[in-house]
Amino acid sequence: MLRERAHVLFHGMSRAKEDAQMPTIVTYTDQRPPANRYPRQIISPPRAGSCCFSEMEEVGTPQQDDRWVFQYRRCQRCGFAVRVVLREIPDTTLANSLRKELARSFVRNIPE
Repeated sequence: MLRERAHVLFHGMSRAKEDAQMPTIVTYTDQRPPANRYPRQIISPPRAGSCCFSEMEEVGTPQQDDRWVFQYRRCQRCGFAVRVVLREIPDTTLANSLRKELARSFVRNIPE
């Protein structure tokens, strides 16, 4: 699985798709034991366990990226960690242009 992922990253993934991925401090590996070195790094097993549903804890405080507010969560028992997106930060420029377009769309032109 790791070889497949490395192959895709090296050979076939487009630059746009790479840019769309959110940066993270979580490293998924079977080669090292789980470790919480927040805020620098979190080492996590690559797969969630059955314990993760009930044993997840929040790590740190919510943080803001360019477009997202997120927080890390980690299983207290097995160490599996994820970055959870809490909400999207609205793009005010896009929202304003959509508002203007909608306002123009509903104007009726009545001939005189």
